[in-house]
This record gives sequence, C-alpha cells and structure tokens, in this order.
Amino acid sequence: MVYNLTPINQGEPRQRVTWFQKVAALRYAFRLIKLVWQTHRGFTILIIGLRLFSAITPVAVLWIGKLIIDAVIAAQRQSPNFYVLGKLVVLEICLVVGGQMIARASALYEGLLGDLFSNSINVRLMQHIATLDLHHFEDSVFYDRLERARRQTSNQTGFLLQLLQLCEDVLTLVSLSAALLAYSPWLLSLLVVAVLPSFFGETHFATLGYALIYGWTSGRRRLDYLRHIGGSNETAKEVQLFGLAGWIVSRFQRLSARFYAENKRLAIRKSIVGALLFLISSAGYYTAYAVILVRTVHGEITIGLLTFLAGSFQRSRDMVQRLLLGASGIYEQALFVKDLFDVFEMKPSITSPPDAPMAPDRIRKGLVFEDVGFRYSDSQKWAVRHVSFSIAPGERVALVGENGAGKTTLVKLLARLYDVTEGRIVLDGIDIRDYDIHSVRRAIGVIFQDFAKYDFRLDENIGVGEIDEVREYLDADEDCGEAEPSAINNGVDRIPAVITSAADKSLTSGLLPRLPKGYRQMLGRRFEGGIELSGGEWQKIALARAYIRDAQVLILDEPTAALDARAEYEVFTRFSRLVTGRMAVIISHRFSTVRMADRIIVLKDGLVLEEGTHSQLVERAGLYRELFMLQAEGYR
Repeated sequence: MVYNLTPINQGEPRQRVTWFQKVAALRYAFRLIKLVWQTHRGFTILIIGLRLFSAITPVAVLWIGKLIIDAVIAAQRQSPNFYVLGKLVVLEICLVVGGQMIARASALYEGLLGDLFSNSINVRLMQHIATLDLHHFEDSVFYDRLERARRQTSNQTGFLLQLLQLCEDVLTLVSLSAALLAYSPWLLSLLVVAVLPSFFGETHFATLGYALIYGWTSGRRRLDYLRHIGGSNETAKEVQLFGLAGWIVSRFQRLSARFYAENKRLAIRKSIVGALLFLISSAGYYTAYAVILVRTVHGEITIGLLTFLAGSFQRSRDMVQRLLLGASGIYEQALFVKDLFDVFEMKPSITSPPDAPMAPDRIRKGLVFEDVGFRYSDSQKWAVRHVSFSIAPGERVALVGENGAGKTTLVKLLARLYDVTEGRIVLDGIDIRDYDIHSVRRAIGVIFQDFAKYDFRLDENIGVGEIDEVREYLDADEDCGEAEPSAINNGVDRIPAVITSAADKSLTSGLLPRLPKGYRQMLGRRFEGGIELSGGEWQKIALARAYIRDAQVLILDEPTAALDARAEYEVFTRFSRLVTGRMAVIISHRFSTVRMADRIIVLKDGLVLEEGTHSQLVERAGLYRELFMLQAEGYR
C-alpha cells in the first residue's frame, strides 16, 4: 500500500510512502536516540536503570500476589503460617512503594533530560540554518520543510518520553511473556494475533495523519501569516485604514475550515475502524480468559496461578496493545523527525575551499568584475549578464538604474551571498571564491534597503554589526535593560567606544535625548518598555551597523530612502568624509546622492549600459541623463 503526500497548492512534489519506507523512517528514531545520548550521558544511563527496574516490577508484583493467594488457600486447609504471609505482604508493599518512588525519580530526570534535549536541538537547528545559502531562504519548499522541522523541535520531549516508554514496555512484555510461555505458550500466540489488527490499523492512520499535516504545511504557514498580519503593529495602520480585518478574518475562517473538515473526516474514520479492531482484540482476550477459567475449574491450575495467568495475560494484552500503538506513534513521530534531519542534511553550496587564504587586511589592487553573469535557480532569465567594471582602492562608485536592473544582485554577489553563474569577481588579483568566505564578508560592510529592525536595545542594534568585538559586553550586560534611567546615565562610559563612535558617525546619537534609558533603551513594541522609531531613525541605526565594522568596502543600498532632505545631506556629507581611503559602493535613485560618487555605473536589464562621472553621463544624453532630467523636472 502506498500513501500520497500532496502538499496544498503543490508546494512540494507529490511523494509516495510505501511500507518499506515506513520501516526505513524508523532509522531516524535511532539517530535521535544518539543525540539524546550526546545531550547528557549521565541522565541517560540513570533513566535506563530506573526504567529497567520499572519494567520488571509488574511481573514481580503479580508473582508475589500468586504466592499470597496460594498461601491463604493453603492456610484454610491447615494451620496458617503468618510469618510467611507477612513477609510476602511486606515484600509486595516494598515493590509497589519502590515502584512509585522509582517512577517519580524517572519522571524527574526524564523531564530534565527532555528540557536539555529540546534546548540542544533548537540550538543545533539555529546554528545549522545560519550556515545555509541565501537562496534557501527564498524557496517556499525550504520554508515548508523548515516549518515542519521547527514544529518538531517543540515535540522532542514528548517523542523522547514515547521512546523511553516503548523501551520499558518491551522489557515488561519480555518478563510477562516468559511467565506465559512457561505455563501456556498458546496464550501468548493468541495475544499477539488478537492485537495485530489494531497495530496495522493505527500505523495506517498514523501515515494518513502525517500525510494530512505534510500536505497542509503551506496552508498552516498561510494561517500563521494571516494571524500575524491580523494582529501586528507592522500592519495595524493599513488593516484599520483599508478595513481589511473582515477580509483577513474571512480568509482565515475559510482556510481553517478546510483543514478542520479534512482532519474531521480522518478522525471519524480512525475512530470507527479503531472501535471495530478493538472488538477483535477483546474477543481474543476473553476467549483465552474463558479457557483459563475452565482449566481452573477442572483443577489443572491453582487459584493463585489463575490469578497470575489472568493478570499476566491482561497486562500482556494491554502491554502488547500499548507497545504496538506506541510503535505506531513512534513511527508517526519518526516521519516528523525525518523532516528535522532533512534540514540538518541540507548543505550550503557557498563555502570556503580547503586551506583558503584570508582576504587581505588592506586592499591594494581593488575589485574587478570580469564578465559576470548570474541568474536565480528558479528563473531562466539572467539577473545580470556580461557585467565588467572595476573599483580602485579608495574609489566611490554609484550603481544607478531602474528597479530590477540588477544593482542589488551585484552587491549580493560581491558579499558572496550568491556565487556568480559565469565570469568571476576578483579581489587583489584572486577570485573571491578562493578566499575564506568569512574573511570576505568581514571585509565588506553592507546595509540593504530592507535592513532588519531588531527588537533589541539600542546598543545591541548597533553592536550586531560587529558582534565579535562587542559580544562580551552585550552578554555581560544582558540584563541592564531593566535598570533605572539614573543608573544608565551614570554608567554611560561603560558603553564600548566602537558603539558610541558608530552612533556618532551615523547621527544615531541624536536620538539619545528622547530615549529614557539611553543606549540601553529597548526598541520596538514587541517587548515591555520598548519605543518605536520612525523609518528614518531606524535607517540611521542601520547605518551605524555599517560604520561599526572596520570594513574596507562599504556598500549602502538606498541608505537614505526614509530620511528627509536635511538628514540626507548630513548623512552623505559625513559619509564622504568617513569613507576616505576606503572603497564605497552606493545604490540610490536620488541623483543628489549619486553625483557625490567618483564614478557612476548605469545598469539596464542586467547589463552595464553607461559608465562615467555625473557630468560625462549628462553630456552623453543616454539613460542616465533621461532619469536625471525626469527627477529634476519633479523639483521645478
């Protein structure tokens, strides 16, 4: 039998799950056990020991119960031996009480191990995701897989407990089965036959349940997104202004209703089939129970043995059923764990070659684009093609062109967020792909137009631009955001100089008078005490992140789009002075900014159309002059 896994809206290709693949999926459970062992070996060994004791306790209690009943019946026929009875009762009490204590200790350490394991998995997932290429994050298929992996990280503790319970049940069943085999081997065979239908039924519906969740990954991400835009400060203004709430709620209701309907159909089918299979299992159990009663009546077994066999059979039945259902649950969870390991197995294609040299501390020859071409993996159209130009040390170059001309793509190629499809980019005579990738990125300071707005403190927002240098300060001062304003002001000299210097260079320091906690002021509205900033103020902070890094190449992608005319003039006047001796690349649609560059490169449809100074390009009467005149006309 095969199962179709068809994601909603065809987010991923259709997949089929066979019984062979079901068994193969269980290998991910063993990989997870290995990670548990690596998380805390001491806790793991202790839990195994506790579970081992818990596993043999049931059969021991049943056997003591048999001995007590037989001793009581024997005492009715002859003089009672209260000493033996007393020892048996005390022994049973010790086993029961000890079992409870062991269970509580096991729950304690399993909870602690579960927390450690969940934290470890989340850390590992975040660390691995950080190594992946930028194109992964622009792929909806990756987001679907990542969504399933992230949901699984929140269920790791439950899955871990399922694995532990399964192991304990196996040990308990082995001990009970040994007793049943010793007296009535056919009882165990009947028991297994009775519960197999339930096992196959549960496994079947576990696969269907996974297929439903798999197919609805994109749909659930859409539901999460609708929830977000329906109650987010980022969209609240437009939602209220355009009256979008009703439309968003209606779309959420329709989508969630579809998911509920499919889930309801599956749940009803599972309940009906499960009830029928339970009847089969119960019929097998009571058939065996009737046979045991008949043998007892005929005197073939004692009352104590009857109690033991009945109890063992009852517990074995429940245990086998729970074991098979647990295995089904383990299988279902293993499918989700597979999604987690699928993400872990994704490898970046943009890496450093072995023994790669570091990028030069001081660029002497400059950067050269040699017939560079690039196209995105999901497109047949070239984003840029046959691009060739150079940037000399200390030179300021502006990239100009209409939207979609390829300006930002060239910046991403330079920062090795992507690798060129054809041609090469040369830094001091060496292809940048031959350098250590981290050293290349450290040599480049980039602020993109869609820069991040971190709901961190001000000093953290700036410090992330050079995290290695200020990490010790930020980690040690993590809780200072709750300090009183007076304490903050008295401790202002504790702010690292690189942060205050970057704030001065970007004019971010001008925000301090309206921030009660100064550099330690929480920004954004996500957390208590946070202050929201305007777009231009956030842009100044983004500029500070570029200035804090002692980069040899400074790239500003539309760096003043949200600034007013006065602020823009101040920013670029200061920028011109600060980049002296360093290479600078400016992307802007404002020609008042562009004309500050030493050289301007005009792009159209991914090709270099013109190149020269402002005055040279205006005289040529090409695209640059056309765009310049259109913008100038707007100021008349």
